[in-house]
Amino acid sequence: MNVHGPKSIVVLGMMAKMPVGGVVWQTLHYLLGFRRLGYHVTYVEMHGVAPSMFLGPDDVEGSIKAAAFINRILRRVDLDGHWAFLAMHSDGRCYGLSEQELSRRYETADWIINLHGGTIPTNELRATGRLVYLETDPVATQIELADGNPETVAFLDAHCAFFTFGEDYGRPGCPLPVCDRYSFHATRQPVVLDFWKDQDVGPGDAFTTVGNWCQPQRVFAFAGETYTWSKHHEFMRLLDLPSRIDQRLELALGKCGDDDRRMLREKGWSVRDALDVSRDPDDYRRYVAGSRGEFTVAKDQNVRFHSGWFSDRSATYLAAGRPVVTQETGFSGHLPTGEGLFAFSDLEEAAAAIETINTDYPRHRRAARQVAVEFFDSDRVLSQLIDAL
Repeated sequence: MNVHGPKSIVVLGMMAKMPVGGVVWQTLHYLLGFRRLGYHVTYVEMHGVAPSMFLGPDDVEGSIKAAAFINRILRRVDLDGHWAFLAMHSDGRCYGLSEQELSRRYETADWIINLHGGTIPTNELRATGRLVYLETDPVATQIELADGNPETVAFLDAHCAFFTFGEDYGRPGCPLPVCDRYSFHATRQPVVLDFWKDQDVGPGDAFTTVGNWCQPQRVFAFAGETYTWSKHHEFMRLLDLPSRIDQRLELALGKCGDDDRRMLREKGWSVRDALDVSRDPDDYRRYVAGSRGEFTVAKDQNVRFHSGWFSDRSATYLAAGRPVVTQETGFSGHLPTGEGLFAFSDLEEAAAAIETINTDYPRHRRAARQVAVEFFDSDRVLSQLIDAL
């Protein structure tokens, strides 16, 4: 740790592993938010996965494309020269910073943030004693701890501090099992607000959202109950919403087959490919800003465990001054609802929320932006995170 030099932070992320607008912006808000607080910031990615869009005849070509993607993104925000990509799926080469310079930055960092908890700690990271676990999707880890999963325990033991987007975790009303071995602090998505105000597009005519339709691979069992990750289960409960309101609803979806798209359209939903609006982070931002608002659901596991989770994507809709109608996870105990932001638990509440927004849309636009200013401003969120360390 650099006691006398400038403050510095290393953020471990997954932008090239998941090269879509939502993940890119979620990561950039941390990088640029810490920079606003006066930290020298380094971005590091290390994993053994090459996304299909980067794959060529061999793994090395995929690594080169992944590194180029990271460089292209970070050059836009003046962070070129401050990143490293360790291609653990091919030749193990370190792209960007040299391995020697990367080791120096680990040694001198005040903190190393394991964003998403998505990076497997190396011995070098463990040895720093300053590795911070920042969980953006609660539930799975908590259930694995309750089951005594030794791999999860070993993984978490490499960290010195623990944060979760599950703001109700450990509180009354959230039945997620609590493990006394680790003390979790609640946090939420930071947003660098200047990137989302005064966009060059006005609000459109549709409430939209971006996400995956069906992800059946992540299913968790606890206390005799099954909990799912895939959002399509929750959307199916709201299938008739377009017929209840005079409002266009558009879903930009990945992992959605032709039969499901046809079913949604027959029920009145507009459907498009998520990659059309999320391949490039600027296109993603324009899509959010070009929406009338966001209508979306949460994962079953966050709804039924009442985790208090709130979407990083929804936070950017609010920052763009676009009202948000989203499924209750317990977040209404931490964020103001009823103006600009609405929580619903069933079809009737969802329809009523959209109708309320449309009765005085300018007021709810202003209120949405104000929620972002008061509760998601990166200066405030990240200062609170640092203070908890």
